[in-house]
Amino acid sequence: MNLPPPDPTTASQAPLATSPDDAARAPAPHDDARHDGAQHDGAQHDGAAGRPGRTVGIDVVRAVALIGVVVMNYHGYLGSDAYEGRNWAERLFNPWIGVLSTRFAATFVVVAGIGVTLLSRRAVASGDARAITDERWRLRRRGLLLLAAGHVIDWIWWGTILPFYGLYFIIASFMIRWRARWLVAVGALAALGAAALMMWSKQRELAEGGTLWFYERYYTTSDDLVSAARSPRNAAMELLVNGTHPLLPWIAFLVCGMLLGRALPHWAAWRWRLIGAGVGLLAGGYALATVLQRANADAETGVGAYVLLAARTDPFTRSLPYVVTTLGSSILAVIAISAIAERFALSAPVRLLSHAGQMSLTLYVLHVFVFNVVVHHLDWIRPTGLDTALVFAGGYWVAAILLGALWHQRWGTGPLERLYRRFGG
Repeated sequence: MNLPPPDPTTASQAPLATSPDDAARAPAPHDDARHDGAQHDGAQHDGAAGRPGRTVGIDVVRAVALIGVVVMNYHGYLGSDAYEGRNWAERLFNPWIGVLSTRFAATFVVVAGIGVTLLSRRAVASGDARAITDERWRLRRRGLLLLAAGHVIDWIWWGTILPFYGLYFIIASFMIRWRARWLVAVGALAALGAAALMMWSKQRELAEGGTLWFYERYYTTSDDLVSAARSPRNAAMELLVNGTHPLLPWIAFLVCGMLLGRALPHWAAWRWRLIGAGVGLLAGGYALATVLQRANADAETGVGAYVLLAARTDPFTRSLPYVVTTLGSSILAVIAISAIAERFALSAPVRLLSHAGQMSLTLYVLHVFVFNVVVHHLDWIRPTGLDTALVFAGGYWVAAILLGALWHQRWGTGPLERLYRRFGG
């Protein structure tokens, strides 16, 4: 989120490719630009926004997504269950089943995929086996750092996305050279696998079979919660299938970002096609879910009960409509926000958001500690409803944007981003 004047994205200066695979192998837009994924979720280039090589639009998308993440997190941690469903706004922002639930986080993951491609595409384009291996290990080191640090933060901020990010990066390190068709296959299999697991869970429930072991962390008593969280089996299950952002199906969002990153040179020319694809996925997914839900509205057992579960769009069902609609909203957000940011790249709001986006890891971790200090230790804020969460998140972001601007002017790279780079390379 900050101030030196940025140039529009350099994607239009990059050599055009004939397919997403070719785009991944094409040279970087500038020989002297480093496309670096140091922001734990996106592309970081040499210099401040405004210097050649800085993709301003991606920084702004990251910042806007993080704003939404903070709003949803503060709303959830301030006790959203106590005032669930009071009005349309409460239902919209409900962090568990609302329309916006996990949408901002998913957009963050899509941007992470774009960053993976930008980080590795020079090595992939060169065909140099050693350079490609170096990039893979860079992703793995960064992934391991996020995985370890994220589990520490999870003790005070349950459900943090950081350890999941770490796993995504480790998995992505194996896929940076894969053809587009194989990436699509991975995303599809992840979505199908997650939906199949939920169907199996429902089948066991209807047959009065036990599945609590599958969700042990969520069904333990408060006294047992910490020990359950520390169980190696539960930690693995949480990362893979039953956490807040598990590999199944969330790797599909990362894969989507990797493909968008490969198509970056075409974004200007393909903008309306990409927007159309996003709208189609979003509208088509909700339309199909609505038809199926109405056709089976009264079903409690049998096929109808499975169809009802499969047609839900809230994130913790891991359903196909959820994945499809979330992919649609994420593609729309990335393309639309980046286009607006590039159009108004010299404006103060875009510059401030851009610098905040470059400090996303620092600002994400900071919002956790601000909440714990203000709410739990100082007891300044108590849950009263969505209005409290919005005011709290808004106040945080006013301060965070100003902090990002001042920090960028004085030191450039954020403190945690600097540490992250030093460890990850």
